[in-house]
Amino acid sequence: MPVNSFENYPMSWKPDKRNLGSPLYLSIVSLLEYDILNGYLKPNTKLPPQRELADYLDINLSTITRAFKICEMKNLIYAVTGSGTFVAPNAGNAIFIADSETNKNYIEMGVIKPLDSFNVFVAEAIKSTADKNYLEKLLDYGHPLGIPYHRMAAKQWLQRFNMDVDVENIFITSGGQNSFTLILISLFQAGDKIAVDSYTYPNFVELANMLNIKLVPIGGDTLGMMPDQLDFICRKTNLQGIYLNPSCNNPTTVTMDMNRRKDIAEVIKRHGLILMEDDIYSFLAPQDYLPVSHFVPEQFVYINSISKSISSGMRVGFIAFANKFTDKITRGIFNINIKTSALNAEVITELINTGVADKIISQKKELAKECNLIYQKYFKVDNPYENPLSFFRWLPLAHKYQPQQFEQKVLAKGIRVYHSYRFLVRQEETTQFIRIALTSAKDSNELEKGLCILKNSLQSIH
Repeated sequence: MPVNSFENYPMSWKPDKRNLGSPLYLSIVSLLEYDILNGYLKPNTKLPPQRELADYLDINLSTITRAFKICEMKNLIYAVTGSGTFVAPNAGNAIFIADSETNKNYIEMGVIKPLDSFNVFVAEAIKSTADKNYLEKLLDYGHPLGIPYHRMAAKQWLQRFNMDVDVENIFITSGGQNSFTLILISLFQAGDKIAVDSYTYPNFVELANMLNIKLVPIGGDTLGMMPDQLDFICRKTNLQGIYLNPSCNNPTTVTMDMNRRKDIAEVIKRHGLILMEDDIYSFLAPQDYLPVSHFVPEQFVYINSISKSISSGMRVGFIAFANKFTDKITRGIFNINIKTSALNAEVITELINTGVADKIISQKKELAKECNLIYQKYFKVDNPYENPLSFFRWLPLAHKYQPQQFEQKVLAKGIRVYHSYRFLVRQEETTQFIRIALTSAKDSNELEKGLCILKNSLQSIH
């Protein structure tokens, strides 16, 4: 039995000793993971010191250390030197789209819906595809990497955003999230470390957690990730990759300018990192901007999904990559996807080749501009590097709130927004924010109503 009595001793986490199994360290991992993901341990909760927990469970300190190390790799917890170990703020906080809108009694300003009213154009392309005399050839296992003329259309589409690569270096995927999965499984291993912005797309965070890939947050400023901070971490820690969302960062809306892109690229080259460039919002960037991938031709994988620019439901993405990644990504597609739907790719190819895709993004940008003008009637945009056409906004909060309670209180007033804890990678935040989707309301009147409710709510919720 332990020397100390823990019957009435205050501990933030007291796992039930009766639930421990063999091997002990994995049993502790399972118990801690369960309590975090099921909400029994709040984000940023300080866990008991490892020695104290070992005494309480009457096991070796090394067992606790081993278990905590695995939980840290899974991004469930994080350690602060001299302060202790804490529950990660975004563990299990991926954003999911609800299955049904039935009986919805709030204005959606959380999930980013990419102006799906333009799917009327996509529906017409689907009808046209259904009438083609080679329709049945789109329904087999052929061309798992993408039919050649689909890849040619992808090349044309990527060139529109200044990403010019050989067609042999472009594959068709089943959307952005599928692309991330392919790349992480094909090019990285469990335990690898990838640099990310301090605030990062939460579904990428969750995917990395599932694959036991550790994300390392890098400090940023008004232009996004800071090159000197990235360089410092690279010298201190063995990083294998970097994930960037430079055209309109989700969630901060920052558009990285050309000088910053070049400076980040220099650090990537210096340390031999694999660049994962998520350019889903490339259509909102200035037309003369070059992707970061352009400056690291030997080290990049460039992802461009059409879910925001053309249609969210078609699930088609394009990945372009450096020559040295061809074999591994090919193997990944063969074993993970088998193939992407050629029928979906055919529809997107028709939209690109007929110019309708350009028409869709032009009209989406006009609507996004209107949404942002409505937003600025209620809230100020202080950072000139925030994308003026962003489908969402990143609003700093004047007060600190308990994140889940804040979301629930705002929801009770009739709107759904997401607190910044969902996007934060590991460290505790000094300033809190909310991400506000501008393109998910039914119309401009509903958006204005939602923003008015939010403004009033921020003045009354404490």
